[in-house]
Amino acid sequence: MKITVDFEECLKDSPRFRATIEEVEGDVCELESKLDKLVKLCIGMIDAGKAYNAANKQFVNGIRELAQQSTKDEVIESSLTKFAESLQEMINYHTILFDQAQRSIKTQLQTFVKDDLRKFKEAKKQFDKVSEEKEAALIKNAQAPRNKQHEVEEATNILTATRKCFRHIVLDYVLQINVLQSKRRSEILKSMLSFMYAHLTFFHQGYDLFSELQPLMKQLGGQLDQLVVDAAKEKRDMEQKHSTIQQKDFSNDDTKLEYNVDADNGIAMEGYLFKRASNAFKTWNRRWFSIQNNQLVYQKKFKDNPTVVVEDLRLCTVKHCEDIERRFCFEVVSPTKSCMMQADSEKLRQAWIKAVQNSIATAFRDKGDDGEKLDRKSSTSTGSLDSGGEPKERSLKGESALQKVLAIPGNACCCDCGQPDPRWASINLGITLCIQCSGIHRSLGVHFSKVRSLTLDTWEPELLKLMCELGNKVINQIYEARREELGARKPQPGDPRHEVEAYIKAKYVDRRFIRRPSDEELRNKVISLSKQEKRLSSSSEHLPPRPPPPTPKLRPGSNVSGQSVKSADSGIQNSADGSREMLANTPSNNSLADADAAESPPMPMPMPATLPPPSPCKEMVFYEPKEYSPGLQLYWASCARSLPDMAEALAHGAEVNWVNTDEEKRTPLIMAVQGGSLVTCEFLLQNAANVNQQDAQGRGPLHHATMLGHTGQVCLFLKRGANQNAADIDEKTPLTIAVEAANADIVTLLRLAKMNEEMREAEGPYSQSGDETYQDIFQDFTHMASNDPDKLNRYQQYDPQRP
Repeated sequence: MKITVDFEECLKDSPRFRATIEEVEGDVCELESKLDKLVKLCIGMIDAGKAYNAANKQFVNGIRELAQQSTKDEVIESSLTKFAESLQEMINYHTILFDQAQRSIKTQLQTFVKDDLRKFKEAKKQFDKVSEEKEAALIKNAQAPRNKQHEVEEATNILTATRKCFRHIVLDYVLQINVLQSKRRSEILKSMLSFMYAHLTFFHQGYDLFSELQPLMKQLGGQLDQLVVDAAKEKRDMEQKHSTIQQKDFSNDDTKLEYNVDADNGIAMEGYLFKRASNAFKTWNRRWFSIQNNQLVYQKKFKDNPTVVVEDLRLCTVKHCEDIERRFCFEVVSPTKSCMMQADSEKLRQAWIKAVQNSIATAFRDKGDDGEKLDRKSSTSTGSLDSGGEPKERSLKGESALQKVLAIPGNACCCDCGQPDPRWASINLGITLCIQCSGIHRSLGVHFSKVRSLTLDTWEPELLKLMCELGNKVINQIYEARREELGARKPQPGDPRHEVEAYIKAKYVDRRFIRRPSDEELRNKVISLSKQEKRLSSSSEHLPPRPPPPTPKLRPGSNVSGQSVKSADSGIQNSADGSREMLANTPSNNSLADADAAESPPMPMPMPATLPPPSPCKEMVFYEPKEYSPGLQLYWASCARSLPDMAEALAHGAEVNWVNTDEEKRTPLIMAVQGGSLVTCEFLLQNAANVNQQDAQGRGPLHHATMLGHTGQVCLFLKRGANQNAADIDEKTPLTIAVEAANADIVTLLRLAKMNEEMREAEGPYSQSGDETYQDIFQDFTHMASNDPDKLNRYQQYDPQRP
């Protein structure tokens, strides 16, 4: 109800006026309350609508995913895609509707409440105040005594001024009331009408959208009836086939396995066979074998890449095996290896033997008809067996890593519990683990053990070489040296987990079974390691000629006699050679060690070769240190490329970033660079060595590797986050040094790394991989440094005085 106030009545300030004012104020207060409630309800409705839209979007995404999954059924895919698009349009219409509701209801009514009702409240405050002042002036004027003329005049003047002010304010107040009463009608109706028009538009758009969709829906309705009929027919056919197959006799079903050289899929024969593994335990595993493209291959799972057993069946023969305990066994023998397999029955064995023989005969016949065609077929078949046509070495990298690592003595069983055929490894310790022990190692934290799968993870060449140079036998000789002496029982396969966990923690965390060396033993070990390069140099005749190493000396003023040093050195020589024997006896270690030593011309030991000062590898000699520590052992073992001695030093508590204050603050990682071994650097980095720690000349490992021209080490350090912008005390960065030395390989690596870093910074803080070319080139250098290091020995060492 619209309530208006008469202007003439307000000047009289009559009881009727006051009653009207009171009614208006109550009405406005109630109006404000209702409008506030309506605005809050509108906000709640909008929030609920947004939540509905969000849930609806997820539902539509689910429809799209179902359509993508049904790509083989064109009817379902196209229909679901069209429905998803239509529902997405409805979500857009809903969004527009809620936006309009926010503008029309929430925004307009909130503006009306905040602006117009606020003005009314301010006018009311002024009116109430001046009313009180007028009432006070009337009372004072009435109380003025007749005989006090000055008080009468003062009261009269105040009353006159107050009445004048009251008339002015009451007229403004009445004007504000009438304006508000007039405006409330238009504001409320305008906002609600706008909201209703938004609904009208929404339903019109939805009607038009689904009117366009209606023919498709009718068409699908007609197709659906036929689909129901077809489904019922297919169900009857399936039930008939099911009952027919159930009535068959499967006792001789293995005879159905036949050789078919003309099969459409190129698979002449396939089926399950047991295969004897080539490990020390000769375990048997069930695998899916097939004869295809003149090859015998098998798979563990269908999604796995097939493993080729025989590359060319023309070069193999097949025979029965009756001299083993298992039944139904036969063997396929090729010039390089043999594979023992077991069928489920005698008939299946005969079928497989016949299939292999037929394949051999067919291959020879095809060879006689068209040898070139067969050769091409054989070469392409290898690529077809590997996913994406990638080289077999890459596609089988998990299996290849497993075979290489398990070939090391002691690695065929878990290092901690003896479980055969381990599939996990601790890369910083260099040991193999079963799945239970690998989980316990993970719980120790990466500062104790870094666990990786031998079959599931990708193995970089330098890390694989590191695993092949250590092994369970070497590490257990260190970490279990006193186990039998202390009477500790080593866990066995099948022991409770808590017992195995307690043993592993005692072994690696508490290091309870390690034999601590005496001061004299440690001294002899360090002296022996400092002299070990002479022996290494004499056995490396295939390497480029190098300057002779400096003769080790005692620190001037030392009270140790020369005779004692000689005897100590000769005594420890055998022990040092013994530690090297652990690597020499490893089947694959000789080739790995030679490749590692040939990575770059190793610097003479115990310290680098002499170069004209101020060469980065200036001549250094061995002085008697103030004290012998595991850190010093790690320091010289890194230089001597002796991983067992390095592992022993770390087990005895050596700090991996130990600083030799007597030798320009060099670290074990810098000494590993001087030694020229990529695997030694990798071992230290896996054990948390700081790749950017500098010596007294301000040079980090990257500086030293650049100066010595060790391209493989430069590649490794850049991959591990080395700072290529660091400058030494001469303000030279690795790139400056590489440019001066004209080492194109290292310059290329450093510039590529810098460019890749700039690209990643430009792409933003969440960039991950960088440039693909950079990744490919670094991968090529990594493989070359580990597998063919002679290709990188193309440059001289850095010499600052070279013209």
